[in-house]
Amino acid sequence: MTGEVRIKHEVLVSAVREILAAEGVRPPLNNVESEVMAEADLMGVPSHGVRMLPGLVKAFHEGRAKRDPQLKLLRERSATCVLDGDNGPGRYTSVQAMQHAVERAKIFGVGVCLATRVTHWGRAHAYACRAAQAGMIGLCTTNAMSSMLVPGSSRSVLGNNPLAIAVPRGLGRDPVVLDMAMSQAAVGKIGTYLREGKEVPLGWGLDSAGNPTHDPAAILSSRKYLPMGEHKGAGLALMMELLTAALAGGLLGFEIFRIDRSTLDPGSSKLFVALDVEAFVERESFLRRLEEMLRYLRDSADPEQEILYPGERGWRMRDQYLTEGIPLHPEIASQLRAIGMSI
Repeated sequence: MTGEVRIKHEVLVSAVREILAAEGVRPPLNNVESEVMAEADLMGVPSHGVRMLPGLVKAFHEGRAKRDPQLKLLRERSATCVLDGDNGPGRYTSVQAMQHAVERAKIFGVGVCLATRVTHWGRAHAYACRAAQAGMIGLCTTNAMSSMLVPGSSRSVLGNNPLAIAVPRGLGRDPVVLDMAMSQAAVGKIGTYLREGKEVPLGWGLDSAGNPTHDPAAILSSRKYLPMGEHKGAGLALMMELLTAALAGGLLGFEIFRIDRSTLDPGSSKLFVALDVEAFVERESFLRRLEEMLRYLRDSADPEQEILYPGERGWRMRDQYLTEGIPLHPEIASQLRAIGMSI
């Protein structure tokens, strides 16, 4: 790709941290935010990586996100808590929320943290995965501004409200991680196709006239994103809304859309769950059965084909990019330079 920038992972993390520090974001917040942001690019998901940094900086300047949020526990019971994120950077708040869930799961077998007043968290994968890396099964979901049609509507009425589930595989093995939006494709992924000059498959969204289209620009302009599995994706998105915003007493997706259409999602709510495997079964038994299932899947592949478990492609990209450097699209590189990043 002409103009593509290749950058080492640790250099990208440092560059993001420096921009955040210059904006008045202090450690440990700027450390966590930069690590999680660059992690998405490292694993081959540029739609949710450092391309989101200019938007966050803009939100600081406009007062839509706080540089120095005061996180506070609003409610606590033995295995549960509610965390006020004070509309600070969403990655940091989400890491803290999952850590609350993990610490409770260590004691009670399950831990749940409901975080409210949180901005965009980037990629759901990051938080479920951190629970799995701590030896837990992790689940997380969020609500988001309305962006998705549902059967019977001609305008966006629900967010695509992603869900991530991560399962540990034991020492030295990367977790199995499912991360999916309730739309047929994440909005950021459609944006990636536009940047790369690719057509999108039919079924990802409609144009302004309500017709199926291969044109990512037409879908991004109309904001008529389609749910995965039609009524199934729409139903799941609604339930995620109830498990997050309704349960937290926070802003619903259509209310977020009314106050901020930038994809920052201020005022969104997120649910984090950690399950201690050993509260249910001996860890070695669980890990053995997990590997037997993955082996069965691999052995079921057709000749000259391969079945990947959820998240495996990302781990492979990570290994490749740690060696070759992370590719940044020239448009993203230009946007990062415009906010002062030296790349």
